[in-house]
Amino acid sequence: MKVLVVGSGGREHSLCWAIAKSPKCSELFCAPGNAGTAALARNLDIEAEDLSGIIGFVKDNAIDFVVVGPEAPLVAGLVDKLDALGVKSFGPTAAGAELEGSKAFTKDLCAKYGIPTADYDRFDEPDAAKEYIRTHGAPIVVKADGLAAGKGVIICRNVNEAYAAVDQIMIEEAFGNAGTEIVVEEFLEGEEASFFALVDGESALPLVGAQDHKRAHDGDEGPNTGGMGAYSPAPIVDQAMADRVMAEIIEPTIKGMAAEGRPFKGVLYAGLMIDDAGPKLIEYNTRFGDPECQVMMMRLKSDVLEVLLACAEGRLAKTKLKWRDDVAMTVVMAAKGYPGKYKKGTEIKGLGAADAVDGVVVFHAGTAAGPDGTVIANGGRVLGVTAIGKDVPEARARAYEAVDLIDWPEGFCRRDIGWRAIKR
Repeated sequence: MKVLVVGSGGREHSLCWAIAKSPKCSELFCAPGNAGTAALARNLDIEAEDLSGIIGFVKDNAIDFVVVGPEAPLVAGLVDKLDALGVKSFGPTAAGAELEGSKAFTKDLCAKYGIPTADYDRFDEPDAAKEYIRTHGAPIVVKADGLAAGKGVIICRNVNEAYAAVDQIMIEEAFGNAGTEIVVEEFLEGEEASFFALVDGESALPLVGAQDHKRAHDGDEGPNTGGMGAYSPAPIVDQAMADRVMAEIIEPTIKGMAAEGRPFKGVLYAGLMIDDAGPKLIEYNTRFGDPECQVMMMRLKSDVLEVLLACAEGRLAKTKLKWRDDVAMTVVMAAKGYPGKYKKGTEIKGLGAADAVDGVVVFHAGTAAGPDGTVIANGGRVLGVTAIGKDVPEARARAYEAVDLIDWPEGFCRRDIGWRAIKR
């Protein structure tokens, strides 16, 4: 079958890498893709948010199945347009994607259906938000309601920081229209983890756990990012905890969305905070995480294309997944300055040597093909150096061995990915 993957990040490179191995895939396309996907698929000069361009290509080229990677085209309704064409796709409709597109919507859903989450309130006016902050004190969390590329969450250690965060989002419009409304919520203590489940509208199939590293610098210091590294499995999400997450968070969400007339299909990515009392939902994403997708694709033994099709066709209840027992780890290499201002157009060398390290795949994210076969940095998070090993120390050693072979002075990475698992 002809398959189109929409997106250009490390998530989409890893999906292309996995889908390309499926005997079901006869032709593979990526819109727009990157320098890494070009080795696996035909890259298209169509941006992920160009819905009319994607639909036109799907119609003109008789595409059989579309896998939508990033959140923006999902929230904009790409799956709705594909449904209207009669083309199968993986991902939620716009109504389903509101779980990611509006943090306020998700918090209200949690309140209505008894899903454990932080106490909160929502505001469309700065002074009311500041009064709530004054009353509740700090630490406290201020969030832009809409999509902000993973950067719209500000953890505030004191009341003045929280006031400044309100002004940054609502008055200075740091995240554009995403900050027209904000959510202010209780600061949760515990250990963060990512939990993923495929959903076909009725049935849910849990995936393996993963743990992301959101802060830019070692020791979980610096600003929040889209993710600086990940590993799987996550020791904190053992079978007992996974069962609780399914029963207390995922399944009530699926039932609640159906009751609201918004049946959900695709992948539910629950950002969790886990403490002695159990799991609480921080927020939902309605697509695979990046870089969590990379570690999951490295560990998945099943045919990923068959699995995604089963999700789209409502066959998850009869689907079983096979996973490698190994640990997978991704170390993200980003352009210096990320998540703030950074430079594009710098050349990256040594990728062949890094890819040749045993158990390593270098997934591209913000890259583009340069002249004479060179690879050029073209984004903030640029590479996801991903390794598999029998345990966390082996996967970590391989990942950093490969990182050290990459010649890119303008890039940086955290050197402590997996520290929680090592500490355990």
